Amino acid sequence: MDDNYKHPGNRRKVKFRTNAVGSKKENLKWVVFVTLFTFVLSSSLSIISSTLLEDTDIYISFLIVLIIILIGIIFDIIGIAVTAAEEAPFHAMASRKLYGAKQAIKLMRNANKVSSICNDVVGDICGVISGAASGFIVIKIAATTSGTVQTLASLGITGTVAALTIGGKAIGKTIAMERSNYIVYKVAVILNFLTGRLSFTKTKIKNKKKVR
Repeated sequence: MDDNYKHPGNRRKVKFRTNAVGSKKENLKWVVFVTLFTFVLSSSLSIISSTLLEDTDIYISFLIVLIIILIGIIFDIIGIAVTAAEEAPFHAMASRKLYGAKQAIKLMRNANKVSSICNDVVGDICGVISGAASGFIVIKIAATTSGTVQTLASLGITGTVAALTIGGKAIGKTIAMERSNYIVYKVAVILNFLTGRLSFTKTKIKNKKKVR
């Protein structure tokens, strides 16, 4: 056997330290929250998408499907980038007080939760809704066509939606792995801006109440 592939001496098992991802109670709360949140969000978005697609043209309906697919791909990229990014460069950025650096560190330290929301919640919901939306388009086409045209149209639409989703996510994964630090930093900057605006609005409302 090659020296690079030797088993541990004395048949002892190699032991690895488990990574800290929070207590069991915190993880259980997170699982329950994500499950309930996914149920509410997916149900709401399904109703909204079905309502929008009912009264729209086929071309606009297909455009809505493409937007849903694109949203799923973008969030998939973010979820993978957060798990692949390196924390060390952001500590150096935070020491220089660069905008968004601390937010980026928070994202990476909560990578399990961020990837769960981006990849599982948003990504899977977008996949389900895009599939249901493409079904609406097929039904619309079936109402106006028949025979071979109807079959080819249904196969073409479902195949296109599946190909765009899988192909887009495959390209997105490569981009996320190659540019993980850059993607995480840009997301952190956006989040920092949004949270800053939100806190500014809350402070403004409180000050108005005090003046009254």
